[in-house]
Amino acid sequence: MEEKYNDLIGDILERSGEKDNYEGKGKPLSKNYLKMDVYQNFQKIAKDAGYLPEWVKLQKEISTLISCCQGEEDVQVINEKIKKYNKICPTQLQRRQITMNTISEEKNNWK
Repeated sequence: MEEKYNDLIGDILERSGEKDNYEGKGKPLSKNYLKMDVYQNFQKIAKDAGYLPEWVKLQKEISTLISCCQGEEDVQVINEKIKKYNKICPTQLQRRQITMNTISEEKNNWK
C-alpha cells in the first residue's frame, strides 16, 4: 500500500481555488529566501501578509485585561485566558497565572 504525500499548503490553496493562481508562480526564488529555513520564511511571509497567530492576539487581549483589572472576578477571567494562551503559545513563552497581589508586577510582564 502506497502512502500519499500530505501537502497541507497545496490542499489549502486548492480548496480556496488559488492553487495555480498566485503571484510569483514560475519565478525563481530570491537569494534571501534560500538563506532562511522554512520556519523563518513562513514567519516573514505571514508577517508581510498581516497574519497574527492566535496566541499573539490572545497575548494582546490579556495585556489589556491586566491593565484594566479591578478585582477577583477580573483575575479569574484573565487566568482562564492565560490557561488558553499557555496551551497554544510556544513553550518558552508560557506565563504563570496572576493574583491580586501580583497584578502590578504582571502589568509590566505582559506589555
